[in-house]
Amino acid sequence: MTGISTGTATVSGTAMVQARGITKSYGSLTVLDGLDFDVDRGEVVCLLGPSGSGKSTLLRCLNRLERPDAGVVGVDGEIMGYRREADRLQELSGRQLARQRADIGMVFQRFNLFPHRTNLENVVEGPLLVRKEPREAALAHARQLLARVGLADKVDAYPNHLSGGQQQRVAIARALAMRPKLMLFDEPTSALDPELVGEVLAVMKDLARDGMTMIVVTHEMGFAREVADRVIFMDGGKVVEQGPPGEVIDNPRAERTRAFLARMN
Repeated sequence: MTGISTGTATVSGTAMVQARGITKSYGSLTVLDGLDFDVDRGEVVCLLGPSGSGKSTLLRCLNRLERPDAGVVGVDGEIMGYRREADRLQELSGRQLARQRADIGMVFQRFNLFPHRTNLENVVEGPLLVRKEPREAALAHARQLLARVGLADKVDAYPNHLSGGQQQRVAIARALAMRPKLMLFDEPTSALDPELVGEVLAVMKDLARDGMTMIVVTHEMGFAREVADRVIFMDGGKVVEQGPPGEVIDNPRAERTRAFLARMN
């Protein structure tokens, strides 16, 4: 296992998420360019920006689905992908990383449900296999979560019998079943027909009201305006500007942000 000095990889304070110097390139293309930001506990942050600005790659670096070329990510005081040993950080094994990643829920554009398993089986798999929860307790919690997202009557149905919005709600319940500290959403409504978007956003608004820490990549300006505590506009792998949605969306300072929002409107 490789190690890095803790002197170059320090996270401190009370923020739920701390990103320090996150850099990621694919060949000659730099997707994230030394990005720094924090997310407080219970805060909802929406990431806005054009395609290719690094938003989705940033989410994948936060939960270590992508390994940054440089920089570190702290989640609830732990550096993702490493454990501390004296004055160095030793890289985690794949199994250790999976356990660490279990504290972070992620919802993708596509639902990624197992088509041959019922909705209940999809939701309960993680708690059983990763968390090693007792089966009856895990099943009871999964049923509660499916009821929470409005699918109590679809417990025994299969994903291909559901609408896209319903499938995405199952995906949210599946992420919540792991009892995460942090939820990441990567354009969760972009694959949905317009009439189905509202039902998914309603579940996300409910999570926000309950105090879940959330980072959301979205083009839904109404959701960002209503729910976000802070909006971050990204371009070229950098944070161009950030602040309350009423400032960034309604009165952006940067010309690049103004041009993007004009196209969105």
